[in-house]
Amino acid sequence: MRILGIDPGTATIGFGLIDVQGRSYKIVDFGHISTSKKFSSAHRLNEIAHDLNALCQKWNPTVCAVEELFFSKNVKTAMQVAQARGVILQTLNHAGYPIYEYNPLHIKVALTGDGKAIKSQVQKMVAILLKMDSIPKPDDAADALAVAICHAHTPIHHTTTQ
Repeated sequence: MRILGIDPGTATIGFGLIDVQGRSYKIVDFGHISTSKKFSSAHRLNEIAHDLNALCQKWNPTVCAVEELFFSKNVKTAMQVAQARGVILQTLNHAGYPIYEYNPLHIKVALTGDGKAIKSQVQKMVAILLKMDSIPKPDDAADALAVAICHAHTPIHHTTTQ
C-alpha cells in the first residue's frame, strides 16, 4: 500500500509518501508544496490543486491521509488553512482516492503512544520508523510523513470518501 500523507497549510503544504508492507515502511518521497503570499488566495488555492494533482500522477498513491485542523487562536490563519484543506480534500476526492483524516492527538498517539507528545518527539519517531539518519525537513514534510505512518498504524480506518 502506498500512503500519501498531507499536512495542510496555505504557504506550505507538507507531503510524505510511504510504501507499507505489514509493519515495514519504506520512504518514497517527501517535501512541500509552496505558494507565494504575493498572489491572491484564489491563485494560491489553484496552485495547491495543480501541484497536488501532479504529485499524485507521479506517485499514484493507494490512499491519502490528511491531518485535520486543530483550533487556532488566529482566526484569519485558521480560515486560510481551512480553505487550503478544502481544496486538498476536493482535489484528492475528484481524483478518486480514498481519503482518511486524523486529528493531531490521534497522530501523536499512533507514533509515540502519548497524546501529549511534543513535535520533536513525533518527528524523531518518524525518522526512527523510516530508518532515516535525521529528522526530515522541512517540518511540514516530517508532519506529513507522521500522518502517513499514523494511517498505517490505524487498524480501523474511517474514511471521508470511498
